[in-house]
Amino acid sequence: MKKVLIIGGKGNGSVIGDAIIDANRKGNRELGFAGYINDRDGVKEIEGKPVMGGLVDVPRFIDEGYHFIFTLYKFDCQPERIRLFESLKIPDDRLATFVHPSAYLSHNVELSPGCVILPNVSITSSTRFGKSSCVRPGTTIGHNNVFGDHTSITAGASLGSHISIGTGSFIGLKACVKEYMHIGDYAMVGMGAVVINDIGDGELWVGNPAKCLRKALWMKD
Repeated sequence: MKKVLIIGGKGNGSVIGDAIIDANRKGNRELGFAGYINDRDGVKEIEGKPVMGGLVDVPRFIDEGYHFIFTLYKFDCQPERIRLFESLKIPDDRLATFVHPSAYLSHNVELSPGCVILPNVSITSSTRFGKSSCVRPGTTIGHNNVFGDHTSITAGASLGSHISIGTGSFIGLKACVKEYMHIGDYAMVGMGAVVINDIGDGELWVGNPAKCLRKALWMKD
């Protein structure tokens, strides 16, 4: 069993940790959730799991044989968070790839290192995910899609086919994306939005049909 440390905390991190624990109960013993990497002062544990150290300790944990899942993402500072991930210099073979046993993935779905597929997800033929992407529970994804590194797809989203999503973009809770759409780098689709037009880099789109609400704060500097 590979020992996994989640870089993050309550919320994105703990949901993934709980899914790994549930997979263990169902007989999948490939990964074991050991604890968190978290820099908040004074935090010793998160929902019953220990905080093993901070970001500065990552090189030591690499030497000790741990694997990692990175969850520190936020729309308005996404490029900065991805640069932080890159600064940790975690080798690809130490990025844990996790698929919950209740998920369905076609035989030719491609997952890059560090991808996480959570319960009750369905992904059909020839869809590719970049490094450290995450698909949350109950999401359905069609065929022949290409998703960039650090793509985050939230629970209950529904994506068609032949969609491309750039680096570091978010698809919100129960959002729908029409086939043949392009979503740029560091973009965000809001909760329940219905996307029938392409979305540019760093744009936040909301509504039905979805329209551009604003650009990410880092684009206004």
